[in-house]
Amino acid sequence: MTPFFVMSLLFGLAFGQTSSLCAPSAYTIHVEKQECAYCLAINTTICAGFCMTRDSNGKKLLLKSALSQNVCTYKEMSYQTVLIPGCPHHTIPYYSYPVALSCKCGKCNTDYSDCVRERVRTNYCTKPLKLCNM
Repeated sequence: MTPFFVMSLLFGLAFGQTSSLCAPSAYTIHVEKQECAYCLAINTTICAGFCMTRDSNGKKLLLKSALSQNVCTYKEMSYQTVLIPGCPHHTIPYYSYPVALSCKCGKCNTDYSDCVRERVRTNYCTKPLKLCNM
C-alpha cells in the first residue's frame, strides 16, 4: 500500500469516528382521529442522522463512561398545534407535535422521543388526506 493511501484511510477513520451527521430533517407526519373525517399530513422537522456510539460487547472490561449509546435527539424544539378538519363538535380537534429547531447526539429521553426503531410502517392515512404546511 502506498503511504498516501494509508494516510487517507487513517484520516477517514479518524474523521468518521469524531463527526456526527445529526441535524433537523424534513419529515411528514400523518395524523387522524377515529371520529374525524380527514387525515392530516403535517410537514415538520425531526432530528435524524448518525451519532457515534461505542460497542458494549466489552462492558465488563470497560468503565461505564466509556460505554455510550448516543442517538440523534432534540437539543431545542418547539411545539405547534394544528386543527384536524372534519371533526364533530364533541371531539377535541387539535393535535400538538414537536418541531426540531436544533439537534444533538445524546442519550434518548423517553419523555419526548421514541427510542425504539420502528419495524412496521404506521405513518400513513386510512381517511381522505388534507395537507398542512407549517
